[in-house]
Parts: sequence; C-alpha cells; structure tokens
Amino acid sequence: MTPRDRVNAAVRRQPVDRVPCEMGFTPEIAELVQQKLGNGVNPATHFGWETRGVGFRGPEKPADFSRYFVGEEGVSYGGDYGHGTRSANFHHFWGFVPPLRNVTSLREVEEFPWPDFTPASRHQHLEADVARLHADGWHVSGFAGHIWETGWEMVGLEKTLDLLITDPDIPRYILNRICENNCFCARRLAEAGVDMLRTGDDVGMQDRLLMSPAMWRRELKPLLAREIAAAREVVPDLPVWYHSDGDVSLILDDLLECGVTVLNPVQPECLDLAWLASEYGARFAFWGVIGTQTTMPFGSPADVKAAVKRAVELFAPGLVLAPTHVLEPEVPWENIVAFHEAIDEFGVFG
Repeated sequence: MTPRDRVNAAVRRQPVDRVPCEMGFTPEIAELVQQKLGNGVNPATHFGWETRGVGFRGPEKPADFSRYFVGEEGVSYGGDYGHGTRSANFHHFWGFVPPLRNVTSLREVEEFPWPDFTPASRHQHLEADVARLHADGWHVSGFAGHIWETGWEMVGLEKTLDLLITDPDIPRYILNRICENNCFCARRLAEAGVDMLRTGDDVGMQDRLLMSPAMWRRELKPLLAREIAAAREVVPDLPVWYHSDGDVSLILDDLLECGVTVLNPVQPECLDLAWLASEYGARFAFWGVIGTQTTMPFGSPADVKAAVKRAVELFAPGLVLAPTHVLEPEVPWENIVAFHEAIDEFGVFG
C-alpha cells in the first residue's frame, strides 16, 4: 500500500498492511531528534510517517491590532485574530493576552478587524499543493481551524464562559463569525482534494468536560456540524478528524451526529481504551492513543512497546498511531525509537 492508501484505509476502518503513524515534537525534542538523526535528515521521511498537510496562507496585508495591546509590555500579537502572547518563562509555553479581554459591548466585537479568508492569494495554491503531495504518494489533510479555542483566546477563557451565561450575544457573535470563516476554509480544502478534513477544539479536561454537556450542545455542537457540512457539500464521504484533549466521553455520540469519523488524540489517562474499543470501535477510527502524560515521558521502552501492542489489538485496523500530543522535553530518545520499532513488531499485517 502507498502511504496514502494506508491512511485512507485506516481512517475508514478497512484492512491495512501496517498501522500508519505520525509524531510531533516540542522544540527541545526536535533538537534532540535532529542530533540523533544528523543534520538535514527529515524525521518524517526517516521514520516513515504517511501524512502531510496543506493550509491557507496569511493575508497579503496583515490587520493592525495594536490598539488592543496599548500599555502591555512584552506582548507579541498577530495572526488572523490578533491573539496576543507573552513568554511564560517555561520551555516553549506562553501566556495569552486576548485582544478583546476588556470587551463590554457587542458593538466592540462587530468593529473588530475580522479576517477575510476569501482572497485568492490565501487559497489558490491548495489544489496544486494537494496534487503535488498526492503524486508523491502521501495522505493529505487540511485543518479548517478551531472555533471554541480561537474564540476564547480572543476574550479570555473565564470571561468567555462567564459571558455565555451573563451576556451570550457577545461570545455567540464571535463564535459564529469564526465558524463562518471555518466553513469557507473547510469547503475550499474539500474542493482542493484533501483526503481528510481536520477540525477540533479542546473541550475536555482530565476527568470531565470544560463546560456542561448541555452548554456544549447548545453553543458549540451546531457550529461543528455546520463546518463539517460545508466540506461534505463538496465531498459527501470525506473523513473528518476531530481533536479534543481530555475526557470527551459524554459527547462522543454528539460528535458522531455532527459527522466526525476520526477521534483524536484519545488520551489513555482520560479515556478507558477498552471501553472505547467496545462501545465505539465500529463507529470511529482512532488517531493517537499513546499517552504523553505517562508512557512516552516516564515509561521504559518496554512500556512504550506494550502500549503500542495494546492499541493495535484494541483498535486496528481503524487506527493511526501517534503520541497524544507533541512530545515534551522529558521524553527520552529510546522511547521514540521504541514507538516505531513496536509498529514493526506488532502493527504489520501483510
């Protein structure tokens, strides 16, 4: 099977010759891996990861968000939605400084310099990029964008949750504007020929949802459904990958109703893998599964291999193996090697 064939089969829970995989790194781990592999060696090529991605380009003329950060020291800001950040003085982490943190009225939100994704300069390259990657045999996906995360990063998490109760018109306007943009992006990615649409928002904490299931169903579920429907107007059977860290067990049926077919990252510290396989193994494909809070940083190579073996036994062929987040600085090189060796040992079927 080509890499594209392999991932396309896995996300449809069809037989594969071997379980596909991918992995992401924090800067410290990326440096470690480069030292081990040698300068100029691409980890994706070296380890045989099958997936590649395409996306929108930035605007030709970035918006001016400076008025939202007057008096703030050490803040960098930009992107499509003017998100501000400052160093958290801990590895690669940063602290958010939301541009609309002081918002008090809907009018202020309406006057925000909202991004425009429709100019051809932002997306006319997509078809060519997809075709080039397909010609090389890769599976290609595109990310339509966050809705909830982008929204609360504009206002602040606590304030957004508060406003959903005390003044819901403000966060609803924000979330709907973001959803409209994402719908355009999702549709264009489908038109460009991606093999899978990526969506998602972190709505799970370690042992529960970030909000009540009722609030999620009222405020976020319709937006996710709209985003997926926009892509499926172009490609009715397009696989849809949804990312949320944490425990999202209470909304799994809702995700299926929205059209999600691939669940990511499936944190074993937050979700019972055996229960997931039993209850949802015939309805989702699973992407991730190998814990980055436990096994990858603190387990032995044998522990990593045991986790891969169990994941294959529970979920294959509907499985793309990956750590459940980018690998943090505590992860030893030996565990990275063990992850890939385990696929050769336990994840090959033909």
